[in-house]
Amino acid sequence: MKRYLWVKADKKLMEKSNFTEYDKTESIMSRFSEVRKTTENLASPLEIEDYVIQATDDASPVKWHLGHTSWFFDKFIIREYMDNNSVKIEDVDFMFNSYYETLGKYLSKNKRGIMSRPLVKETYEYRDKVTQAIIELLKTNAGKKPEILKRVELGINHEQQHQELLLMDIKAASYHNGGRINYPAKKSKPSKRSPQEWVKFKGGIKEIGYSGNDFSFDNECPKHKVYLDDFELQKSPVSNGEFMEFIQADGYKKPELWLSEGWNFIQRENISLPLYWTKFSDGYKIFKMSGYEDIDMDEPVSHVSYFEADAFAKWKGARLPREEELEVAGLDLKIDDSQNFMEKFYLSPISYDDKSDDMQKLFGDVWEWTSSAYLPYHGGKPLEGNLGEYNFKFMSNQFVLRGGSCITPMTHFRKTYRNFYHPEKRWEMSGIRLARDSID
Repeated sequence: MKRYLWVKADKKLMEKSNFTEYDKTESIMSRFSEVRKTTENLASPLEIEDYVIQATDDASPVKWHLGHTSWFFDKFIIREYMDNNSVKIEDVDFMFNSYYETLGKYLSKNKRGIMSRPLVKETYEYRDKVTQAIIELLKTNAGKKPEILKRVELGINHEQQHQELLLMDIKAASYHNGGRINYPAKKSKPSKRSPQEWVKFKGGIKEIGYSGNDFSFDNECPKHKVYLDDFELQKSPVSNGEFMEFIQADGYKKPELWLSEGWNFIQRENISLPLYWTKFSDGYKIFKMSGYEDIDMDEPVSHVSYFEADAFAKWKGARLPREEELEVAGLDLKIDDSQNFMEKFYLSPISYDDKSDDMQKLFGDVWEWTSSAYLPYHGGKPLEGNLGEYNFKFMSNQFVLRGGSCITPMTHFRKTYRNFYHPEKRWEMSGIRLARDSID
């Protein structure tokens, strides 16, 4: 099942512009085709046996990602808007529905790896049929209807979310196979980072949240005002070296640093290092997509839980930022291809020394934990109908992460993007940036 590896960013699709109806459809069709190819090419280095692995209950098999992202277009667009057009294969609704209770029964997430049917070959066939059906729809007059275009845009961004999940899950599978999958990510050159600094921000009434005519998820809206006291953020994310100091100071052994639930979690799971760190006889190693490496102490630390991030912040006499603070800090910064997003294809945080006065690595490299509970904004509303299950139903017992990561597609990311995970989760590319109240 190997195909050519190809991941790139289409800069034209990132530009903000006013589209005519025709241009809008053409742009979405182009982006749809590119995103579909990118997902397949992310899977292309794998052997057929790798497609069905479910390394942990959190992860999903590659085959499932390929099928589910196709099912999304099939269920919410093709069957809704194309007369007498069905690309169904047997049990596709049960197998590839993720969590939509309103759409019927579905396979439990922790059992996705036990299903050998549909075959990988059949999943690709289903995928190809879905792709062709959406392209044909977009070529028709119906394909220019605003509701259809909105759903295709949602499907595109949904698939890009799964590109990140796909890479997370491939890494988990390779790790549990002793690194033998050996995914071909690029190697970065270590660079000595400048000493950590604090950057001051003036508080007051600020506006956050998405406002515009381009795509955003429902949880990013509406744009609204918040009040912030003066605050400071660390210029750079916490590095591996900084976190190593926490480890060597027995930070994992000091209950006074930990939330009760966090302390119970690390005791129960016997956690004393970030995920993918291992202590060998000759020192600590870190597992990356291409296998074990020596730890670059200047890289941002990654794969830490909210509990670990919070304990580290307490140990440093600081705190985790509010999500509003991180959004305000990035208002004047650009998102561009100099940052370490998926398209760079390092697929790991990288170190580099930057002498500028701007915040470093606020976008890309690692998602940064915030102290903000994942809740709706005032006036926020879920999408209508079945799609209302997309985001809002998960607004319970989770925390917001901001900034994107080295496995987030750049064309998918926005400054207002709100990622979210339960506080014990570590398999996502999560890191830390510290905050503190301004004392001036």
